[in-house]
Amino acid sequence: MRNSVTLGPSYDLPRRPLLRSSMEESRERRMIASYESELAGHKRTEIKLRQAIARGAALLSQKDELIQQQAVLIQESDHRLLNSVQLIVSLLSLQRRATENAQVASQLAAAADCISTIGRIHRRLHSSNGVQTFAIKKYLEDFCQDFSMMLSSDRAVVVHGIEIKLPAVTAIPLGFIASELITNAAKYGTGRITVGIELEPNSGRGYALSVSNEGPVLPEEFDPAARKGLGMRIVWSLVERIGGELRIGRGDKNQGARFTVLFS
Repeated sequence: MRNSVTLGPSYDLPRRPLLRSSMEESRERRMIASYESELAGHKRTEIKLRQAIARGAALLSQKDELIQQQAVLIQESDHRLLNSVQLIVSLLSLQRRATENAQVASQLAAAADCISTIGRIHRRLHSSNGVQTFAIKKYLEDFCQDFSMMLSSDRAVVVHGIEIKLPAVTAIPLGFIASELITNAAKYGTGRITVGIELEPNSGRGYALSVSNEGPVLPEEFDPAARKGLGMRIVWSLVERIGGELRIGRGDKNQGARFTVLFS
C-alpha cells in the first residue's frame, strides 16, 4: 500500500496586488487620454493662432501696399500741380512778351511772379516728407523770402521772435495760414509786413503767430468768419483744424491790422 502524503492546506495566490496593478494601468490610460486630449486642444489653438497671425500679416501687407500707393499718388499729384503752375507761368510770360502795352505787360509779369511764388511755397511745404518736427521761425523765414521777392522795393516781409520746434501737423497748417495772411497784408496794407512767433503763456495755449501790416485799420465790425473770400475761409478752417484761436486787432503804433493765431 502506497504511502500517502498529506499536504497542508492549499492557499490561493494573493489577488490584491493584481487588482492594484489593474487600477494603476486604468489610471495611467485615463491620464494619457487626458494628456492626448489636452495636447489636441493645444494643437487646435496653435492652428487658430497661426491662422490669425497669417490673416494679420496679410492685412498689414495690404495696408503697407495702400500706404505706398497713396504716397505715389500724392507725389504724382504734387508733380502734376507744379508742372501746371510752371505751364501757367510760361504762358503768362509769353503773353507779356507778345503784348505791346507796357501796362498790360507789367500786370502779366506781376501775375507770373505771384503764381511762381505760390509754386515755390507749395514745393517748400511738401518737400519735407518724413520730417516730424519743424523749426517754425526758420520755416517761416524761408518762404517769407519768396514773398519779399515779389513785393515792390519799398516793402518787405520780416520775421522776428523765438525759435520753437513744432510737429508737422501744426507747422504746415501754420505755414498756409501765414501765407494767406501775408497775401492779404500785401493786398490791403502798406509798408512793411511783420511776422512774429512769440510765447503767449497767458492765453492758455502757449504760442502766437502774428502777421501785421501798416496802413488803414480794419473796421470794427470786421468778422473773418463771415468773409466770403476764399483766403479768409481757408485761414479760419486751418485755425480750427489745429485747435487754435484767431484774434484781430491793430498793428504797432495803433496802425494797420494785426492777425494773431494762438496755438498750443
